[in-house]
Amino acid sequence: MAQAADRAGPNVPLPLDGEGARPASGIPEYTVAELSMALQRTVEGVFGRLRVRGEVTNLKRPSSGHWYFDIKDTDSIITAVCWRSTAIRLRTNLEDGQEVIVTGRLTTYPGRSQYQIVVDQAELAGAGALLKQLDARRKKLAAEGLFDRARKRKLPSLPSVIGVVTSPTGAVFRDILHRLRDRFPRRVLLWPVSVQGADAAPDIAAAIHGFSRIDAAGAVPRPDVLIVARGGGSVEDLWAFNEEIVVRAIAASQIPVISAVGHETDTTLSDFAADVCAPTPTAAAELAVPVRAELIAATRSLSARLFGAATRALDRRRERLRGLARGLRGPRELLEVASQRVDHAGMRLGRAQTALLGDHGQRLAGAARTLRPRILRRGLDDGSRRLTQAGATLQREARRRLKERARELEALATLLDSVSHKSVLQRGYAVVRDAQQRPVTTAEGIAPGMPLDIELKDGHIDVVTGSVKPSPQGSSSGPSRKATPKRNGSSDQGTLL
Repeated sequence: MAQAADRAGPNVPLPLDGEGARPASGIPEYTVAELSMALQRTVEGVFGRLRVRGEVTNLKRPSSGHWYFDIKDTDSIITAVCWRSTAIRLRTNLEDGQEVIVTGRLTTYPGRSQYQIVVDQAELAGAGALLKQLDARRKKLAAEGLFDRARKRKLPSLPSVIGVVTSPTGAVFRDILHRLRDRFPRRVLLWPVSVQGADAAPDIAAAIHGFSRIDAAGAVPRPDVLIVARGGGSVEDLWAFNEEIVVRAIAASQIPVISAVGHETDTTLSDFAADVCAPTPTAAAELAVPVRAELIAATRSLSARLFGAATRALDRRRERLRGLARGLRGPRELLEVASQRVDHAGMRLGRAQTALLGDHGQRLAGAARTLRPRILRRGLDDGSRRLTQAGATLQREARRRLKERARELEALATLLDSVSHKSVLQRGYAVVRDAQQRPVTTAEGIAPGMPLDIELKDGHIDVVTGSVKPSPQGSSSGPSRKATPKRNGSSDQGTLL
């Protein structure tokens, strides 16, 4: 305004659209609208676009979506407006008290006879202001629990598909692919986004949400882990990864997220919200998959250990089984005990029969002595008849008892025959014994000229061995028999066959 006045002179009239009335004094007359429009054209024509630095105050965001605020310094204040179409694209979320640098065009607002700047760009004034805003945002999101350790999820040990959110043209994606090929090749899905600028934050958030919405059973496989990556840069360059929309998208992701933004010294709010923070994009690829060679070596080592443990367990059980087998009694001993029991039962049966007959005889003699007076009293015929009946009854009882004992003895004899080797000899087999009368069951240990005793069903044959010809391995038509373990301190166990 001052520049226009100096250049035109104090008495130069402002340009008007119409012919203003000129009174006799020569001073032009204007309507309010004419004057306002003239001032607006003058201000816009002189200043055009400009940058203004100051502190944001009186910020208002009505439902229309436009922003109205003032920019002030220690001595002056200027009104600013940011239309809704511009506000949604601004990278910086303005707040009262921020020191900013706004870019726009200077114009006037005739409704209040004031001049104002229409803002189309805004940025924080200096890294210090950015860091201050970053710290305030970090505290706000931390208070909501978005950075809690309890929210962190473990990464899958070996993902089948890895999703990457980054720029398709930068070196970051190539570095990730190269590292994955070196360690353990996996299928990679890239969601290309811009990683810097006004559109970066919405693009990154949309990519994270998009990966989470992929149907696991669909044609496009759903990633098992996401890598959100970008190369290094200044605080302003990495600011998209500090925006709330990106941080909240990472926290709400249904897929574990690895944040790999910038270099090792760079820190963004995305790093706090992610499940795992990697210092570089290359390190993110290393965290996503193991080294294939190391995994194969570890698998082989575990397999060898498992085989060794199984072998040792089988050996221990085999030794225990052998120990238990040595404690078992042999078939011959079991038959000897059964045979002895049959003999004892037979002897007890004979004694029982004798005792039973003697008992019945005594009872019969006693009955006869008791009956004799009665016979004398009642008559010889009646006594003789009853004595005859009693004798018949006694004889029947004695025969019945004898038949029962005979059947028991026959059963015991049948049991003795079934377990005796004599019944086997009746079927044409023979028992071979050496000079010490030990059963011979194998050709091993038989030398030519050794005397042997062969027991048949009707006698014994003494023979002397000629040549010994063991059966070839596997030539027998029947199943092979393993050697029976020897008992402690005893010779080979014989068998009936």
